[in-house]
Amino acid sequence: MRAGRSNAFSTWHIDEVFLKINGKQMYLWRVVDAEGEVLEILLQSRRNKVAATKFLRKTMKKLEAGPSTIVSDK
Repeated sequence: MRAGRSNAFSTWHIDEVFLKINGKQMYLWRVVDAEGEVLEILLQSRRNKVAATKFLRKTMKKLEAGPSTIVSDK
């Protein structure tokens, strides 16, 4: 997070992107706040509900605050 910011905005956007790295399909997950600040990223080979939930919990724990609204691409 940028210096001088107390905490993340209350609306987070969760985004995933499909990438090919060395011929292998990978998934890039990002959590972005309403201001456009990237809060957390994760690159992994699996894509499932458990992985997404774990990533979101880890992000909330790291920032010591949760969002009031989460927007995803479903």
